[in-house]
Amino acid sequence: MFLLSLSATNSSGMNLTIENILLIGSILLFISVIAGKTSYKFGVPILILFLAIGMLAGSEGIGGIYFDDPSTSRFIGVVALNFILFSGGLDTSWKTIRPVMWQGVTLSTLGVLITCVSVGLFVYLVTDFSIYEGLLLGAIVSSTDAAAVFSILRSKNLGLKDKLRPLLELESGSNDPMAYFLTVAFLGLVLHQDASFFSIIPLFFTQLIIGGVLGFAFGKLGYIVINKIALEYEGLYPVLVIALMFFTFSFTDFIYGNGFLAVYIAAVYLGNHDLIHKKTILKAFDGFAWLMQIVLFLTLGLLVYPSQVVPVVGIGLLISGFLILVARPLSVFICLAFFKMKNKCRWFVSWVGLKGAVPIVFATYPLIANLEKSYMIFNIVFFISVSSVILQGTSLPLAGKWLRVVLPEKAKPKTPLDILLNDDVKSEYMELEITRGSPAIGKKVFELHFPNTAIIALIKRKNKYLVPKGDTTLEAGDQLVILSEDKKGLHEASGCLTGKD
Repeated sequence: MFLLSLSATNSSGMNLTIENILLIGSILLFISVIAGKTSYKFGVPILILFLAIGMLAGSEGIGGIYFDDPSTSRFIGVVALNFILFSGGLDTSWKTIRPVMWQGVTLSTLGVLITCVSVGLFVYLVTDFSIYEGLLLGAIVSSTDAAAVFSILRSKNLGLKDKLRPLLELESGSNDPMAYFLTVAFLGLVLHQDASFFSIIPLFFTQLIIGGVLGFAFGKLGYIVINKIALEYEGLYPVLVIALMFFTFSFTDFIYGNGFLAVYIAAVYLGNHDLIHKKTILKAFDGFAWLMQIVLFLTLGLLVYPSQVVPVVGIGLLISGFLILVARPLSVFICLAFFKMKNKCRWFVSWVGLKGAVPIVFATYPLIANLEKSYMIFNIVFFISVSSVILQGTSLPLAGKWLRVVLPEKAKPKTPLDILLNDDVKSEYMELEITRGSPAIGKKVFELHFPNTAIIALIKRKNKYLVPKGDTTLEAGDQLVILSEDKKGLHEASGCLTGKD
């Protein structure tokens, strides 16, 4: 996908046929996967390696591939963000985030706004940018990047105290819609200087309300469609979910709602309900999210010209330093002042304000609009994102230990997704027969509402053994082998099958 819009030749003059494009793409993907396998051995965030590989393959790198198409980059970015946000939403446990929901929502809305305004005013004071241009730059870098946070927290396998992990993942997964709105709004103000600042307020509420309502509605509709459509092949269910995901985004955007918000809310709804072949869907989207991260960072790496970034290093360092050391802590401490939380936790949340691909994608919007300072904005944003991931990403474990918010290795809790996707963590089991009169008779496996900590591993039916799927219907006389992480899970699973607490 990310190489389809390359010009007919690269800088070396080699003709780029479809076969050559596929060859180059497969090589870049392979290198990225191998680099990801070894990245943390050397303490380098994986996303930076993806970006570096793209830059090395670009017109100023050893690959010599010419790529200068912001429109295609934005298209790829929007597609990739849909997958990344949807995958993050599917993995978001409502039970886990409910205690920190209001903290997360405050950070992802008010926190983004405070970061945007503080950075915008700073840029206005230290550069020749107009106030709207400064606010546009502030909006672009205002959100915490979901891909960067999900990737680093999970790859580093950090166990955090005081519900910090769900708070950080909720914030990073839900704040892109606010940053997107602010970017579009301030870009419009830069292009139409005569427009009133207050004209963006109705737009904000329109996007928020439509995005939120349609996200919930499409999540509920998706739940019905997935469970009732009865497809013949299990492998088609992830394809069906992709179709629902893109329809949710595009339809919401079509009627002027916030498509990114709708996609995230729909995914959270689906992820917290019983779906047929849910395990297959979760595994597929985990792979899709990784693929999209690689494709996105490779594409943005190809789009960047290192020689154009060098002249903005000075101002980039200044803005990046202000963002990391002043704007982000200011927004976090103001937002979390409404909630009971230890200061060391607030400081850690401040440090996990990682930027990543999302600001770079949003920085293509001024390029497409042919803004006078668009290339300067793009290169500054690129530098800020890279410096943030390198500085904050590599130092997260150290910051966590220094602030004493990291759990000991043996005390790290497993997330529901960890349990669901890794059957070998089940340590308790029991055998149970479905007797006549059981409320489970005639129900499909996904309709049993099993706890996330338990699964039906095997069914013995008339001297035959079946490996159950989500659409497997239970019959009287079935003998089930149930695996669970603990005895509580076994008890809850038994209750689902017998109707007894």
